Amino acid sequence: MRFIYLLVFFFVTISIAHAQLKAVHKKGSYSYWVNTPSQTDLKADKLPILVFLHGRSLSGSDINRVKRYGVLRAMEKGRSIDAIVVAPQTSNGWDADKVMNIVDEVLENHGGDPNRIYVCGMSMGAYGTMDVAGKYPDRIAAAVAICGGGTLTLACGLTQVPLWIQHGNSDRVVPLSESQKIYKAIKSCNPESDATLTVIPGGTHGSVENLFHQDAIYDWMFGYAL
Repeated sequence: MRFIYLLVFFFVTISIAHAQLKAVHKKGSYSYWVNTPSQTDLKADKLPILVFLHGRSLSGSDINRVKRYGVLRAMEKGRSIDAIVVAPQTSNGWDADKVMNIVDEVLENHGGDPNRIYVCGMSMGAYGTMDVAGKYPDRIAAAVAICGGGTLTLACGLTQVPLWIQHGNSDRVVPLSESQKIYKAIKSCNPESDATLTVIPGGTHGSVENLFHQDAIYDWMFGYAL
C-alpha cells in the first residue's frame, strides 16, 4: 500500500509540475487563462504561444466557462501541449487588437517565441481567429479556424498566413457556406496562398470540437514559424 501511495504521489507531483494554469483577471479588457509548461527558465526556452478563442456559448464573466470545450478541455482530459497556452474570455465578440495585447503581455511576463505565435478558434472564435490572422499576418505563424467564417475585407491579409479551415457539412448553427466564402475570397486574392478548407462529412456544429482532442491541428500549426 505504501508503494502504491508513493507511486500515485509521484505521478500527481509530476503532473502538477508539468504545467501551471493561472487565471488573469482584467478590467477593460479580456480576462484570460495562461498555461505555462514547467520549465527552469521559460524566457530562455522560447516556447511557442498558442491562443484559443472560444465561441459565443462560453462568453460572459465566468472565466471557468472557457474550460468547457476546446484546447483547455483537451488538456484537462490529458493532452500535453508543449507551448504557452492562452485562452481569453470575451463577453461580446472578439477584438483582434485586444487579443494581440494579451499576446504581448504574455511575451513580456512569461517569455515565448515571437516567431511562433499560433491562434485557433471554434464558431465565433473561428471568426476571431480569422480577424487576428488577417489584421496581424506578420505576427501569426499559422491559424486553425473551425466551424466559423471570416471578415471578407481581411481576405488579402489572410493570404500571408498558413490557414487550415475546417467545417462540418451538417452544421445547422453556422452554415458551411461561411467557411467557403472566406476561403474563396482568400484564394481570389492569391490562388497560391497556403489555405486549406477541409469539409467534414456529417460534422455538426458540436461534433467538430473533437478536433481539439486530436494531434492533427497541433502538429500542423507547430510545423510553421515566421
